[in-house]
Amino acid sequence: MSYKNATHVLPKGLLRRVQQYVDGEFLYIPRAAGSKKAWGESTSIRQELLERNRRIYAEYLSGMSMDALAAKYYLSLKSIQRIVRQLKKS
Repeated sequence: MSYKNATHVLPKGLLRRVQQYVDGEFLYIPRAAGSKKAWGESTSIRQELLERNRRIYAEYLSGMSMDALAAKYYLSLKSIQRIVRQLKKS
């Protein structure tokens, strides 16, 4: 999330009105209900995690133990088990 200077974005009258409530403080303005983005929509993290999970599953199928996978990918054993279970279903 980036910050914008209100003097560059808001009309002067509106800025003065907002300053009556919040003067010199940070103010978070949530997205409108119809414009919310899903997690990972703005970045490539969803695709990266999907590819990582597919690699984990392929290595599991080739015989690598879940403990070894957890150590290799710096994940908990429960996370590895969840990834394998999810990909086994699909």
